[in-house]
Amino acid sequence: MESIVFDYIRREEQRQRENIELIASENFASENVRRAMSSCLTNKYCEGYAAKRSDGVGRKGRYYGGCQVIDDLEEYCCQKWREVYKTDYHVNVQPHSGSQANQAAYFSVLQPGDRVLAMDLQNGGHLTHGSAVNFSGRIYDFHFYGVDAQGFIDYEDLEEKARSFRPQLILAGASAYSRIIDFERIAAVAREVGAYFMVDIAHIAGLIAAGEHPSPFGLADIITSTTHKTLRGPRGGLIFCRPELAGKIDGGVFPGTQGGPLEHVIAAKAIAAEEALTPEYKAYAHAIVVNTAAMCREFQRLGYDIVTGGTDNHLFLIDLSRSHPDITGKDVQEWLDKHHITVNKNCVPGDRRSTSLTSGIRIGTAAETTRGRTAEDFVAIADRIDALIRELRDSKAE
Repeated sequence: MESIVFDYIRREEQRQRENIELIASENFASENVRRAMSSCLTNKYCEGYAAKRSDGVGRKGRYYGGCQVIDDLEEYCCQKWREVYKTDYHVNVQPHSGSQANQAAYFSVLQPGDRVLAMDLQNGGHLTHGSAVNFSGRIYDFHFYGVDAQGFIDYEDLEEKARSFRPQLILAGASAYSRIIDFERIAAVAREVGAYFMVDIAHIAGLIAAGEHPSPFGLADIITSTTHKTLRGPRGGLIFCRPELAGKIDGGVFPGTQGGPLEHVIAAKAIAAEEALTPEYKAYAHAIVVNTAAMCREFQRLGYDIVTGGTDNHLFLIDLSRSHPDITGKDVQEWLDKHHITVNKNCVPGDRRSTSLTSGIRIGTAAETTRGRTAEDFVAIADRIDALIRELRDSKAE
């Protein structure tokens, strides 16, 4: 008798097939990525690391036998990710997720109560960048730099707070920020105040890999990322660091915050790195930027307010508070879902609504670009969303 679980999988397959997927943190992994994740590697438990890194540095080795193939696989995965980002940074491919990559990174260079300066969640930051309900905000002393009236990072505010707050670590990166981040400027103030500089590139990792966004490599001490989103790989995490921090980072992952790595996912991460090195991937990443800009411009033409007035990457935020003051982001998310369009509600800078309601929605194009949609397609989707929002507005007015 077949498990009911496979019915759930079939239902989700159908939902994904029927819906236009505009969640900025989602993508469609290749057949080879999915094949690796369902391989026999899921059977192997292998706490620890290869006894010798590919750069010749010795380590304690594995805590289990039978890891010869696993050692070769992990070192190959590390090598391919260094090739993707053209870097000599150390890389750890074991984090189970972006959140755990961040947890391990903090654990490696900070003590509980240490000071961290980051971007606030409501202004586009990330849950693991100090939110009070997250481990990061509960363990470390986070303060936040702001954005200006248009939603751009306020670098003067960042610099002023860094000089007065004197954090041990300054963190850059976001989950809902549509503009180029000035890594050089943040790195300079981190050096000035003697702080570690960490960048979470989870959302823009694929764009950086393809040269569509400036890179923090060579500037940051630690760089974390997911391997899905714009990288289009499996759900998992990565940590890069300057070579002198390699021992701390490795210890922060295992035994600091994780047990045995997920080797089937690491195999899929290696495949994602191989794919990110192809000309086809670079063309894909460029198409993401083109498609996002085209869709954003169409919403502006239709009268919607876009946070920062535009986009430089794979996403943008629509602020509904002026154009549709009686409609929440939650309203739009649920209404579009009924019509087979998937977006997520999102706070906008200065939002007066709660995170469960919000005054905005976040839209990303990476997943539908994978499906081959063009700029013209995204303009048509924007028109369809506008028509549905107007229907929603009219239904509320009745």
